[in-house]
Amino acid sequence: MATKKIQVTQTDHERLTALVESMRHLPSRDQACLDKLRGELDRARIISSKRVKPDVVTMNSTVALRDLDNGQIFEYQLVYPQDADPEENKLSILAPVGTALLGYSIGEIVEWQVPAGVRRFSIEGITYQPEAAGDYDL
Repeated sequence: MATKKIQVTQTDHERLTALVESMRHLPSRDQACLDKLRGELDRARIISSKRVKPDVVTMNSTVALRDLDNGQIFEYQLVYPQDADPEENKLSILAPVGTALLGYSIGEIVEWQVPAGVRRFSIEGITYQPEAAGDYDL
């Protein structure tokens, strides 16, 4: 697991902590996703929604990612599990890449383990961040 301190808004931290606690009843095979998110929340620097920089990935942000293996660019919105929809590029925070994105900034490299090895993406841009748009209650 990464050791870099990530930035998470107080609102996101509270909501995600509640999500993790509410899902503790899931089968053990699903606990790994929750444990990874819990680990990310534990290492986070918690900041006010009004003080988060606009280049930080927060919940409901839309992020452009470049696959460092093939150069392809993807765009995803980081959402809560109930809002996930692959056809609309809405990525659950509980998906490995979703958990990996939270709290990172434009220009940083995000890595996560997949069955075939480690995937590496660069955060190329954030086309929408709720806090930067003044949407503090999403």
